[in-house]
Amino acid sequence: MLSGIFFALSAGLMWGLVFVAPLLVADYPAALQSTARYLAFGLVALPLAWLDRTRLRQLQRADWLEALKLAAVGNLLYYLFLASAIQRTGAPVTSMIIGTLPVVMAVSANLLYSRHEGKLSWKRLAPALLAIAAGLLLVNIAELELTAPTSLSHYLSGIALALLALACWTWYPLRNARWLKQNPATTPATWATAQGIMTLPLALAGFVLVNGYLALTAPAFSLPFGPDPWVFIALMIAIGLLSSWLGTLCWNAASQRLPTVLVGPLLVFETLSALAYTFLLRQAWPPLMALAGILCLIVGVIYAMRLKPQPVEQPEKPTSNARTGEC
Repeated sequence: MLSGIFFALSAGLMWGLVFVAPLLVADYPAALQSTARYLAFGLVALPLAWLDRTRLRQLQRADWLEALKLAAVGNLLYYLFLASAIQRTGAPVTSMIIGTLPVVMAVSANLLYSRHEGKLSWKRLAPALLAIAAGLLLVNIAELELTAPTSLSHYLSGIALALLALACWTWYPLRNARWLKQNPATTPATWATAQGIMTLPLALAGFVLVNGYLALTAPAFSLPFGPDPWVFIALMIAIGLLSSWLGTLCWNAASQRLPTVLVGPLLVFETLSALAYTFLLRQAWPPLMALAGILCLIVGVIYAMRLKPQPVEQPEKPTSNARTGEC
């Protein structure tokens, strides 16, 4: 349990970088940032795959297809939807929607995986979920006070994209955790590298398409790496290595050690890390309402970690009364 919490915390620290990286290259389109980030992830995975080639050869065709699905939905689609939503509604509104992920995932896990890993009583889980939800609400209300109003069309399209990102990032951790529990012989590092390898062709194709689109629609934009190529390349390599590969490795390790229903609340570490990095970047203390929300998040996570899933009683199969042929 303790090692699982440590790995989840480490993953949150790595993933929190993703929310501030776009602020450092604000002039770059979201699609270019998304494809470049995962292109860097795939390139970082290549030498790691060579070092881990013995374990990777043990993966079957179905495993590689699973890695491809996880890479497409949890990497490229999620970040594309997320970055696009931020551009349309602003980071506070988008983070308010994505920030509900710990609650959505915990509820989904308790509904979908309780037969395999045990179930938490809704009555006992409710205080933790309410504390997390209240914390997310307080943090985002504090942020919304700093946000300028947007047009209705941009707001609605941003809400739709943020909901799509939420759906992708709810599906990914649950599916990934389930696969890891069904394949305990596969190490977290091997599975993270496998996802990086399957991300590479998707990201490369996307990067080429995005550059082609920008060449037609924004000829003044310097291609292929924008107006600050070295800053952009260094940033993409950094988050490709830290947020994508190392973050995925730590999350895989946490998923193997913790019940799926408890993994969801630990995604709050990502939100807390993103908030900490954002306020460091602003060089300002969070407002009182945001501090109250952060406290609620921490209390909710600590409370959830003290709960233990209880086995679900399986219905007994009816015995057959058919005759066996004896007289």
